[in-house]
Amino acid sequence: MEVTMDPLFLAWSYFRRRKLQQCSDICTKILQDNPYDQDSSLLISEAAWSLKTRALTEMVYIDEIEVDQEGIAEMMLDESSIAQVARPGTSLRLPGTCHGGGPTPAVRPMTQSGRPITGFVRPSTQSGRPGTMEQAIKTPRTASTARPVTASSGRFIRLGTASMLTNPEGPFINLSRLNLAKYSQKPNLSRTLFEYIFHHENDVKNALDLAAQATEHAQFKDWWWKVQLGKCYYRLGLYREAEKQFRSALNHQEMVDTYLYLAKVYQRMDQPITALSLFKQGLDHFPGEVTLLTGIARIHEEMNNISSATEYYKDVLKQDNTHVEAIACIGSNHFYTDQPEIALRFYRRLLQMGVYNCQLYNNLGLCCFYAQQYDMTLSSFERALALVANDEEQADVWYNIGHVAVGIGDLTLAYQCFKLTLAFNNDHAEAYNNLAVLELRKGHIEQSKAFLQTAASLAPHMYEPHFNLSILSEKLGDLQSSYSAAQKSEDAFPEHVDTQQLLKQLRQHFAVL
Repeated sequence: MEVTMDPLFLAWSYFRRRKLQQCSDICTKILQDNPYDQDSSLLISEAAWSLKTRALTEMVYIDEIEVDQEGIAEMMLDESSIAQVARPGTSLRLPGTCHGGGPTPAVRPMTQSGRPITGFVRPSTQSGRPGTMEQAIKTPRTASTARPVTASSGRFIRLGTASMLTNPEGPFINLSRLNLAKYSQKPNLSRTLFEYIFHHENDVKNALDLAAQATEHAQFKDWWWKVQLGKCYYRLGLYREAEKQFRSALNHQEMVDTYLYLAKVYQRMDQPITALSLFKQGLDHFPGEVTLLTGIARIHEEMNNISSATEYYKDVLKQDNTHVEAIACIGSNHFYTDQPEIALRFYRRLLQMGVYNCQLYNNLGLCCFYAQQYDMTLSSFERALALVANDEEQADVWYNIGHVAVGIGDLTLAYQCFKLTLAFNNDHAEAYNNLAVLELRKGHIEQSKAFLQTAASLAPHMYEPHFNLSILSEKLGDLQSSYSAAQKSEDAFPEHVDTQQLLKQLRQHFAVL
């Protein structure tokens, strides 16, 4: 005789094993078999209803702490004013207001917002704060796609519409008919309902109403509801109200997540110093907490204070020696401070941990080349080319192989590599710049000048094409063009000595005239 498992218990088992669709289907069947009007089956119906809302939420759930990207709408239409000339080391938005301690653009390439291009890709690290709409449209959302983020709210709406696929006949809960006041007084149902409305339906207004009423029912003493209120306010762009709710929640209950949410609010309001002090306050209550240490390291890195960031990443590794982000960031710092052998050890550690992708082999290839382990260099780049996921990655790998070719003196191979880079990514400004130098060596002056002008227009934040164009124009006798290009180079990299010397020479020429 076959013994069948209780359907509700089976659904719960599926939920725990992350088989969410099967869990949802069983809960739907239980709800059809147990109508709400019978007292005996009311508890079972409520349990199945709650479990189904949790299953549907889990299907589209995204951790709010990590995922945070500012779209063009948020950046360009932001009405909150910040100091145009912030004090050094107090702003994430304005490049050039950092403490220093990081490599210069001569060693490590920068984006137009003053952040390093290379490194560990995180949400919002690539975008920065563009100054104009044109720059905002040009700025890619991450290293893997060239499409800018149009609006962060749009992403949440797309998630909400995608979640409708779980119910072809329509939404599971009709929010317009929901009596939020009744549900807010049932603690066992209100929490799952809130998460369903917030994550699955993306109806922040109704979620905010439910959270406000539930907080009132809990006599303003429940920290969880205050955190949810803060999340709703943050999603709506009301950062000061979100700050109040998170602060109030911390007074009731010290939680790591609340510190991370509050720090995210301060970072969005461009107050990195306040965020740092908050993280340190959190570390007093939760000593050695990895997420808080990582948060401090990230802020230091975004402010280009790389030496402090590395110290905190080392603290992270003392607590969790398999932390991929910390290992990668320390490795890249060693690489840019002329220690490729040590960087190689960190990247090999990632390989031993099972990280197996194009970017890692690309970095291994560069480390092997600069550590003069030439036998490993080409095999690493071959692996990287075998693992590429898109054309941008392919272009970057070929660009690095071109650098290796320049290093060993094979300029024909270098020329072919840079041409391949442009074949895969036609907007690769660095490849245009290097091709211009190679063309100039061949004596093709007009071709070289055209490549440099293209590179300068594609990447106005890079100093190399401006400087090279200035040198070329000066040799051709076009002093005015040389002077304007040198000024752009100085704007992009004020500490560049060669640019300063060139400007000095040109000013002397003009003084004689």
